[in-house]
Amino acid sequence: MASPVSDTIYIKADKNTEVTKPDVTLGDVLKIECANPSVLSRVKTLKLLKFHHKDNKKQNRTAVSILKVIACIHEVYPNVEVQNEGEQDFIVTLEEQKTPGGFVHWTKVIVVVAISFTGAAFSIMAFNNDVDVTKLFGQVYELMTGSKSDGFSILELTYCLGLIIGILVFFNHFGKKKFTVDPTPMEVEMRLYENDIQTTLLETYSRKEKELDVGNANRSGNSGT
Repeated sequence: MASPVSDTIYIKADKNTEVTKPDVTLGDVLKIECANPSVLSRVKTLKLLKFHHKDNKKQNRTAVSILKVIACIHEVYPNVEVQNEGEQDFIVTLEEQKTPGGFVHWTKVIVVVAISFTGAAFSIMAFNNDVDVTKLFGQVYELMTGSKSDGFSILELTYCLGLIIGILVFFNHFGKKKFTVDPTPMEVEMRLYENDIQTTLLETYSRKEKELDVGNANRSGNSGT
């Protein structure tokens, strides 16, 4: 049994943490700081939960209350002060480290690129057809030059170039290169989507009382201490 101490332990949890092994310790899911090195190293090794069904995709995720973390620490060091600097509730996900082969990876890339290209092209054509861009350009060309357009003029050329430049500037991204340090609109939308998913998962676990919390550790179907 550890001797009584009066240290302060600072913990910080992200909203969603991925682990690669079924036995999860506090050091796997938390950032921990303490002035006492021996206390720090011991706290990092404290067991938080265990995933019992590694092969079942429905049993590889759970929500954890920060109170459960504090209870785990106080079981060993009842006199320490625990300061939480992160989330009140967080998600722990067990991820198998299986990297798809080269053929599978490139197949996925080609399929995604094809779908994205086809969808974008269809959207642009549908918009042009809806507003009748060809007729509009013909009228503008005839107004400016006095002659009828043959369907391919400087207006169509600059319009095509403008679409490309506008898309690149808007998405702030070309290949692996970013034009500015700001996040791209796609990155912003993905972060918002991830935050919505994580918030929904936490609320769902809490309402169904499946969250790993003090006093209800046995209610979680895929974890235990």
